[in-house]
Amino acid sequence: MAAPTYDVERELIARGARVVAGVDEVGRGAWAGPVVVAAAITDLSVPPAGLTDSKLLTARRREEVAAAVDSWVRAYAFGAAEPEEIDTLGMTAALRLAAERALAALPIRPDTIVLDGKHDFLGAPWAVRCVIKGDQSCVGVAAASVLAKVHRDAMMAGLGETYPEYGFAGNAGYPAPVHRAALAEFGPTPHHRMSWAYWDDLPAWRHLKRPRVEPVVDGQLGLDLG
Repeated sequence: MAAPTYDVERELIARGARVVAGVDEVGRGAWAGPVVVAAAITDLSVPPAGLTDSKLLTARRREEVAAAVDSWVRAYAFGAAEPEEIDTLGMTAALRLAAERALAALPIRPDTIVLDGKHDFLGAPWAVRCVIKGDQSCVGVAAASVLAKVHRDAMMAGLGETYPEYGFAGNAGYPAPVHRAALAEFGPTPHHRMSWAYWDDLPAWRHLKRPRVEPVVDGQLGLDLG
């Protein structure tokens, strides 16, 4: 597979962008824990060896690449939306909130965003370029992908020390068998998303399920793509 390039960043700079940030999220499909967004700004220098979509790397290799990115990238920051915010706002708005927090935490304000995927969950006032599989093709997005994944995995491992039955250190809050079994036996922790459909399959706990928020898209109710 080809390594990510600066093709998109260079095109945007040629069109007038001054500071371009790659943005990617992790934790969207998890049952527990926050959704985390990383924003990364590069200086168009040669990226660390092995940089690519975090999902294509082993856990050990991700940590190695993330350490190299940390000392190489011009600037980066994280933002998160917690389960309560996801339940209250819906996933699309929660992603926007997490991204805005990440962008606000950057020491340099970008004027253009390269966002992984085809859905712009940021919107105005940001100038956004959506790139499908941007975490594989764009250096800045790949850097954000690796940083976000390693950061969130560490957060979930920390939660796993408090809630060892759920196996968070291994599954990061995603629906692995040990996680499903713990939910059925012990019910939710304060870090579970309470509006999600999986509660329908847990008879002892489904009464705790919260109504799911329908997001507003262009002024109309739409599908929450989370």
